Amino acid sequence: MNELIQSLHCSPVKSNTPRLNKQETSQLIENLPGWETHERKGELRVEKSFEFRDFRQALAFTNRVAKLANQENHHPAILTEWGKVTVTWWTHKIKGLHKNDFIMAAKTEQAYGKSPR
Repeated sequence: MNELIQSLHCSPVKSNTPRLNKQETSQLIENLPGWETHERKGELRVEKSFEFRDFRQALAFTNRVAKLANQENHHPAILTEWGKVTVTWWTHKIKGLHKNDFIMAAKTEQAYGKSPR
């Protein structure tokens, strides 16, 4: 996970950029405990829910993830609830997973590690 956080940034993706295959996805998700892949609308996505004591902390985390997303120009689906935030990454342009999604999942983990709970 450290490699994904420290040395990598999201790269531009075109509509003809290949999606990750099952083996690549499995290797990358091994380094991200608690993250799971789900298929929605025919697109593979990586997702995790994070727990908080209250809505204020959940919203603060949501804002940290949004800031990271803007810095990397790669944006997730975020569901913010009382005491819980669910973050879902996938690459819209290719309708599936790209290494960018795992870079951002690792950066999301790092942001959670800095959150009060």
